[in-house]
Amino acid sequence: MAMEANFDGLIGPTHNYGGLSDGNIASASNAGLTARPKDAVIQGLGKMLTMHQSGLWQGVLPPQQRPFLPALRALGFSGSDRTMYEQGWKQVPGLMKNIISASSMWAANAATVSPSPDCSDGQLHLTPANLSTMLHRSLEHEQTSRALRAAFPFAKVHPALISQSVFSDEGAANHVRLCADRGQQGVELFVYGRGGFEPTTDGFPARQTREASEAIARQHCLNPERTVFARQSRQAINAGAFHNDVVCVGALNTLFYHELAFENKETVHADIRKAAAGLFDPVLVEVPVKDVPIDDAIQAYLFNSMLIKFPDDSRLTLIAPTETRDNERTREYCNKLTSGNGPIGTVQYVDVRQSMRNGGGPACLRLRVTMTDQEWSQVNPAMKMDEQLFSRLERWARKHYRETLSPEDLPDPSLMEESFAALDALTEILNLGSDFYPFQRLS
Repeated sequence: MAMEANFDGLIGPTHNYGGLSDGNIASASNAGLTARPKDAVIQGLGKMLTMHQSGLWQGVLPPQQRPFLPALRALGFSGSDRTMYEQGWKQVPGLMKNIISASSMWAANAATVSPSPDCSDGQLHLTPANLSTMLHRSLEHEQTSRALRAAFPFAKVHPALISQSVFSDEGAANHVRLCADRGQQGVELFVYGRGGFEPTTDGFPARQTREASEAIARQHCLNPERTVFARQSRQAINAGAFHNDVVCVGALNTLFYHELAFENKETVHADIRKAAAGLFDPVLVEVPVKDVPIDDAIQAYLFNSMLIKFPDDSRLTLIAPTETRDNERTREYCNKLTSGNGPIGTVQYVDVRQSMRNGGGPACLRLRVTMTDQEWSQVNPAMKMDEQLFSRLERWARKHYRETLSPEDLPDPSLMEESFAALDALTEILNLGSDFYPFQRLS
């Protein structure tokens, strides 16, 4: 037996609205608001517990060290942690906003994952995303590698690709796996926004390159005949679809996508069907512009939802943010979608408002990892969600997280000390070792 596990990023103590992500409409429009870190992490934990109690495999990925002081040291700052932190805010406040960002909460960007049935060597492969387009996210991949190795000690965890624009890689947010059965050969769909050697275009940045996707497919030992590369439409990117998962999501044999998701949808359809030949019949569910305009789809995050097959259900369930319910066009479409006999039978709405205001819905918060029973049994047990872990993490969060965090609070060095104390305690809960974070290795 094989099943898809969701490993959600635990929202970190420095969760704030920095507005750092160019092309992310929600991030930009909410910049400078007062965040609620404790509410954010508890919302995320509640989502994880719900998935576990529904019979799915659910795991936890730790937040990263923030502030990321190694970046300050590499840029010429010296002295104690407190001294560097205070000097940084006085001299380079723009940099400090980046090194304090809690953006690793969006685990969909952590890595690209290929399950063992797709890989010619029979191993689970993961490549951490270099996230080179955005400064605050480009700091993540080394710590991501440590987290993935801690969670999946049996897997092949590759180094991130070269951190350069030609190989710009945004992880699983631009990757979909389609299959008939989790434990059988599937089709891997890589979506890119530009060629790495193409000139820069006007509008929002296209973050994923074809060269990055092709390199990952080679590293993961994928069968070229079962691999598809599709170009995201420039119209979708400029509307605010900074990743493909803002306009497309897939599960099992079903691809659910907006009419404007791809540059040439007929070619994408043909390529998917060809790659799936002899394995399964793809079900392509297109949401027309006339039903849901692209701006509504992006504002409501209809597609940045989790498409789930619960153990006792014959049809798929869409786990959507409450914003999808609150938008008239997307709510009406979801009612229409589930009233028929299509592959998606139910829509469930979850409140992840703290994440949504920073530009990430339910799908952004999780990394999907398909594993066999044997592989799941080898996952770090301390990182598997259950009622006991939920209780420990909820108590931990209530003890260490602030109720509110405003832009004016960020320069306070006590925030750094609180964050490090929280992360130090977390390493014991998740069995990560006493040297997991950079600040632990320097103490």
